[in-house]
Amino acid sequence: MAIRPSEVVFNALGRVTLGVPAADAIKAEAERREARRIFVLAGGHLATETDEIERVKMALGSRVVAVHHGIRAHAPRRDIVAAANVARDCDADLIVAIGGGSVTDAGKIVALAFSRGVHTVDELNALRFRHSDDGTPHYQSGGDLKARVICVPTTLSAGEFNVMAGSVDEERNVKEGFGHPQMAPLCVVLDPAITLHTPEWLWLSTGIRSVDHATETLASLLSNDYADGLAESGLRLLARGLRRVKADAHDLEARLQCQVGAWQSAVPLVCGVPMGASHALGHAMGGYNVPHGYTSCVTMAHVQNWNAEVVGERQKRISAALDAPDTAAAVALDDLVRGLGLPRTLRDVGLTDEQIPEIARHAYADIWGKTNPRSIKGAEDMEHILRKVGDKLS
Repeated sequence: MAIRPSEVVFNALGRVTLGVPAADAIKAEAERREARRIFVLAGGHLATETDEIERVKMALGSRVVAVHHGIRAHAPRRDIVAAANVARDCDADLIVAIGGGSVTDAGKIVALAFSRGVHTVDELNALRFRHSDDGTPHYQSGGDLKARVICVPTTLSAGEFNVMAGSVDEERNVKEGFGHPQMAPLCVVLDPAITLHTPEWLWLSTGIRSVDHATETLASLLSNDYADGLAESGLRLLARGLRRVKADAHDLEARLQCQVGAWQSAVPLVCGVPMGASHALGHAMGGYNVPHGYTSCVTMAHVQNWNAEVVGERQKRISAALDAPDTAAAVALDDLVRGLGLPRTLRDVGLTDEQIPEIARHAYADIWGKTNPRSIKGAEDMEHILRKVGDKLS
């Protein structure tokens, strides 16, 4: 077989801590950066129902100039603009995002919006990235950012490792991307203890989102041995760790395995391996307020069922990593979702048949609608996959 030339592109992520208490890790990084005006963007539950944010404030002392929460699911642009206005008013020199995937994405886009003087949603819209017909993203960089980000994720979506971030346009019901090289965090803090506050459904479903990262890497015809190795390792850690956490929510070792698995599964995407139709469909479904993790629970297995005739040999690594070497990848993935008690149909996540055509159109227009291993020739192919969701795979 001929070698396909490829490259691995690294971003500006500086450091990842594993198992260090969040407050300690944030303090250490703030001291390294000599930060004096720290803006904390927190998940609403963490800020109002736990003492985790108070611990961070105690560790950082007078360097905290503002704590803000109120980021809704999928990081709506109005919420991002509101947070960016606060960050600008206090002239933040460091942004700390503590929470789930929406808070993580918001923190990174706030850094961009604050640095570019954004005051309105229309101004923010102008910063979203465009992509070529082949899926190549084109960022509107415009120089350095005024403040960088520390991310403390409490879910498993793994967006913290990427220079890109998604935000929903509530006017058009579509989720689109923003990107800048310096949106990669200075530091990612993987603290399993802080994730004990995360609801089970959210932890497990965002874990499936990261399973989807690994799955679409291992099925991709545009991947390479470096990316495949990380994706396979990440998939094994996630599958085993998620099952352990389902059995015992207080298993911190399993939670950290899930976090490392999510990280490994994100590296191929971060380093340039394009995702496929499951991610495109997930972005489109996000515009209809379907939680990020739930989108992959619904689409992942059916996209791989669609892909099997083209990448059946590559999919054998997916089955093996799921400890099901004699089972078709689509079936093994569906079994994982089913075993975790997560939703598997459009109805389960509040979507109707009438919404399918519009979701399919948005998915085909998405950046990852052009890079699926089995070619997606139009919105009708996306619609075909959606209409199969819920069908028996074995």
